[in-house]
Order: sequence, then C-alpha cells, then structure tokens
Amino acid sequence: MGIEIKEILSKKILTEAKGYLDVGFTHSLNPYSGCAFSCKYCYVREMPIQKFNEIPWGEWLNIKLNAAENYRKEVIKIRKKQDPLNIFMSSATDPYQPIERKAHITRSILEAMIEFPPDFLQIQTRSPLVTRDMDLLLKLKEKCKVVVSMTIETDRDDIRKLFAPFSPSINLRLRALEELRKEGISTQASISPVLPFTLDFPKVLEIRPDTIWIDTLNIGDGAMGKRSERLGMPQLFEEYGLSKWYRKDIHEMVAKYFKKFLPKDIIRVSKNDAFPR
Repeated sequence: MGIEIKEILSKKILTEAKGYLDVGFTHSLNPYSGCAFSCKYCYVREMPIQKFNEIPWGEWLNIKLNAAENYRKEVIKIRKKQDPLNIFMSSATDPYQPIERKAHITRSILEAMIEFPPDFLQIQTRSPLVTRDMDLLLKLKEKCKVVVSMTIETDRDDIRKLFAPFSPSINLRLRALEELRKEGISTQASISPVLPFTLDFPKVLEIRPDTIWIDTLNIGDGAMGKRSERLGMPQLFEEYGLSKWYRKDIHEMVAKYFKKFLPKDIIRVSKNDAFPR
C-alpha cells in the first residue's frame, strides 16, 4: 500500500479536550495527521479530517514539522493562566507512525516537554517504536506523571491481521510494554476496541501492564457505536463469523472475565475510567 506523505506547518498542536476525552484530559496532541496503520475500525475514518479527504484513510500522512515549536509557545500561554495541562497523545493518529523513525516529530515534542512539562501525559500507541524514546520518558517522568498506553485489541495475531493488517504484531507490542515497565514507566494495556481473543488473554497480560483499560466499538467510537456502524463493522464481524463478539455489553463481559484472573483495581472500563485515577 502506497502512502502520500506531506510536510506541513500547523497553526496549533494542542486541542482542548472535548467529548470522550473530557474526563480529566485537558488537551489532545496529534504530531501527525492521517495514519499509516489504516485500521479498519478506526473512528477517525468517520471524522471531518477524513470525510472531506479524497485520499483513502491509511494512504496519506501529514508531518507537522513545527509541532515542538508550537508546543513550547502554547504551553507558556497555558501556564500563564495557571491552568492544568493533562495531555492525551494522540486522539486522531498514532504518535509513533512508521515515518517517526526518521521524522522524529514525537521525539522532538518529548524533548520540549522535558523543558516545559505538562502535569500529565498519556501516550496512546500501538507501536513498539515508543521504546526508542525510553531515555526521554525516564527524564520526563521525573517532572510529571507519564503513562504509556499500548493498544492490544486481542491476543490473537490472526484477528489483528483481519482488522489491522498494517499494524505491529501483538507480540512486539507486549514485548514493548514489558520493556517499559521494567524501566519504571507506568504502562497500560488498552483493549480498545475489544476484538475476539483466546481464554488465555488475561494470563498473557498478567505480568506486563499497571492497568488494563477496556473499550468497544459500540461505546468508544465517540458516537455510541454509530460511527462503527457506518464503517460496516457489524457486517465485517458477520463476514468473519465473529458476530457474537459484536454486542453492546461486551465490555461488561470482558471486565467480568478479566477480574477472575487479575486484580480488580487494575481493570478500567470505557469513558468513565479513561483518565487514570
């Protein structure tokens, strides 16, 4: 799959948190626009940034060259107001795009954060590339609370290939989580959205994350499942013979199952638990 890459200058890098993120996060931060991982279930496909784009989702990516510079300017203004700064990175892309290996946009933002730290930073990714920045994360966690949340929708790589074939393998993500935790970085396994998994999934996560967060296509797409419906997810689950997994109470069932094997206090569910306690 080819991808059209553009370098752009963005007007702003911090966006005030609204809707799903307005539970403790004050801002979202997206170092890129677009996403090379092209997950079939991604709710961003149904947002204006893609709806009005002629290039299909997963086939375009904008690199925000001035992201770190914008961050510095914007955080100074926020601090003058003495407002809190709790950042979710990222809400409409993955901060560790494959091009990040060369572009270093996310790394430059972390460097700026060490100079001007937020109060809290949650990095949401599905890429083991996050471990490249271990040196910066260790410095940053001395100045603010940092959580790396790794998306692990399932423990079945065959399922991952059906729904997100261009994303890193599940084993690589698990290994990255373990490496981060061993270095003292707070970690979270984000089962978001819940995809079909084996009965051993809780055991797979047993020694890795500090918390486990569960979300679904029905309650986590920002439109109570309507975006997922428009993306054809019910039909896709049916096509793959997985319809029993596409149900509105799947988060409750998964949470109940996980609590049989893991400490109850590390299990969190959907919007109400999206911001770390």
